[in-house]
Amino acid sequence: MNHSTPYDLIVVGSGMAGQCTALAIAQLGGRVLVLEKTSGFGGSTLMCAGAFAFAGTDIQKKNKIDDSAEILEEDLLKAGEYINDRSLVKVYVEHQYSAYRWLEGLGLIFDRVGLSGNQSVPRNHGSDPIRALALIHQHALDTGLVTFQKQTQATQLITQGDDEHKRVIGVRLSNEKSIYSNAGVMLASGGFSRATDIVQKFAPHLLKAKPMGGYGNTGDGLRMGWALGADVADMGFTKGTFGAVVDAALPGHEKTVPLLIAAMYCGAIVVNQQGQRFIDESQSYKEIGEACLEQDDAIGFQIFDQRVMDQSTDMPNNRDFQAALNAGILHKANTISELAQLLKIPASQLLNTIDAYNKACQGQSKDQWGRTSLSSGYGKPTRVDQGPFYGVKCTTGLTTTFSGLRTDTHARVLDVFNKPILGLYAAGEITGGFHGKHYMSGTSLGKGCIFGRLAAQDAMKHIQNKISV
Repeated sequence: MNHSTPYDLIVVGSGMAGQCTALAIAQLGGRVLVLEKTSGFGGSTLMCAGAFAFAGTDIQKKNKIDDSAEILEEDLLKAGEYINDRSLVKVYVEHQYSAYRWLEGLGLIFDRVGLSGNQSVPRNHGSDPIRALALIHQHALDTGLVTFQKQTQATQLITQGDDEHKRVIGVRLSNEKSIYSNAGVMLASGGFSRATDIVQKFAPHLLKAKPMGGYGNTGDGLRMGWALGADVADMGFTKGTFGAVVDAALPGHEKTVPLLIAAMYCGAIVVNQQGQRFIDESQSYKEIGEACLEQDDAIGFQIFDQRVMDQSTDMPNNRDFQAALNAGILHKANTISELAQLLKIPASQLLNTIDAYNKACQGQSKDQWGRTSLSSGYGKPTRVDQGPFYGVKCTTGLTTTFSGLRTDTHARVLDVFNKPILGLYAAGEITGGFHGKHYMSGTSLGKGCIFGRLAAQDAMKHIQNKISV
């Protein structure tokens, strides 16, 4: 059965993975249809801090940061407790520098580099995610080969052939319309942070977490892949992210305040409602998020001093402490006792906690939770003693789920028998296997770009082979 189609690939979803796939295949001469079920492109990418995990870059060298592909690879494996799919990690490491250059070539500016969760050296290359996506999107449209269609939901994959010859050839939309393509479909529809039924099934403890992430992240792509026998990876390792702000911003500041705050990697401590620390703050914000869910009301306060406040950097990132202060979600006080009163924490306990922490920082005693660095062995903890003092009420947010469809090094979706489902690709948050047990900051946008480009290359090979036959 033949279907005429003007498209070489259909991309479902328009976040970083979807946009990079579309532009990459268009640069190779392919015609692309991008489907987005919400009113605008971006997904979870628009809500993130805009960091890419790259190694060995010129901005790192400029800042005298000694990093390399080898160090990056070891950090990724260590973060995943060595149960990552090593072939995916290897591909990321091999292609990360070319992805960095590709993005720079598009006009993306990486104007800062910082330290974050599970990084042994600073390698979070910061960029405005809204501007980055808009830039990639415009480049894609300018090729004349990419069609973007918003408020269009794909609900089912269309296949042709039987058994080993079965191939994905298109999608069926919510309005029952069918659209076909030559090389198949790329699923870049994000995770399941807003799909209560999938959270209940695979990570029920996260029902206590604050639902965040893209508003379209309801597991659509996962369901479509599962219907064809797609395998899954890392579902049992799904975690929330600590630092989700609890209090509402003051009127007029709703769009100028970070949704997540991560002051702990600058030197803050994290305490519960009793004023007690409950974890080593140098751990991944995923691990801190897990521990926070076990506290009363799933609440944790980040407490820090002026020394940390002075490290505030403008959005988009999770360290714009000044914006948080202006928005009324970060509280300021001249003394620890006054801060405790503002946060409704027992002052005597908070004073004792900070005193013990400060003594550990000075080497007078061993840290209660074993903290010896700012993050993953990098940097030394500093005393909380330079007033004024600051505190922000946080919880665990279910931002990105980082688990899902199993893929190979060409971003092809694998079935439960470890065989590629012909014509079906996946990239970004919808995929599993890459991270393993824990997530390293900056790899979400990084892998979306890298594996989106690899999928484009593989899809074009299929098209060229089809033409040659």
